[in-house]
Amino acid sequence: MIILKTPEEIEVMAKASKLVAETLQFLKPRIRPGVVTDELDRLAEEFIRTRGGKPAFKGYRSYPKTLCISVNDQVVHGIPSKRTLKEGDIVGLDLGAIVEGFYGDAAMTVPVGTIDAKAAELLRVTEAALYAGIEQAVVGNRLSDISHAVQERAESAGFSVVTDFVGHGIGRQLHEEPQVPNYGKPGQGPRLQVGMVLAIEPMVNMGKSEVRVLDDQWTAVTKDGSLSAHFEHTIAIQPSGPPRILSKL
Repeated sequence: MIILKTPEEIEVMAKASKLVAETLQFLKPRIRPGVVTDELDRLAEEFIRTRGGKPAFKGYRSYPKTLCISVNDQVVHGIPSKRTLKEGDIVGLDLGAIVEGFYGDAAMTVPVGTIDAKAAELLRVTEAALYAGIEQAVVGNRLSDISHAVQERAESAGFSVVTDFVGHGIGRQLHEEPQVPNYGKPGQGPRLQVGMVLAIEPMVNMGKSEVRVLDDQWTAVTKDGSLSAHFEHTIAIQPSGPPRILSKL
């Protein structure tokens, strides 16, 4: 069942999503060669808690950390560790926060120092695919119009979309109905309505779309070892016009 949110609930979700956005912006300039991913996780948790929020991921299905940090061929759900970032890496930061019982969720992929041109293009295209999907999140469209727009933007640039993981509804739970795939034909699925709040999150690979999960039972990597990027926003469908991006400062 898709749970529609009231305007008042969306305002609370905007607080949670803004805290996520602020945390990610706080972390972004700290992504540099020599930084240990565990330290980024510590900083993220401290930032959220000191502002009255609660990390959404820590303890969720026994996940041990505040951040998901996915480096290079890691697609999603990379666990912060003693790993040191290196010049030329790309780093996906996925983060959620809880404020007043509601969730916010967002992700971005950032370069470590100077990256090569193809990696930079992957980041640009993945973020563009996110916004292509967001543009379709209007009243009267169908859910798969979002999915199709993401896929079309990524594949037209020669990249592939991950099909094993999808976006989702969000509210009092981190993951609610509906699922929001990053692929599919347009004009399918439920009609988009006012009060729907969605986390749209394309994961795009430089190579093929197939992934596998490592022995830690969390970290997903590309099967072919190619680079992967991930961008995400929490959005609310509006009565008219484009959606409200709750996780954008």
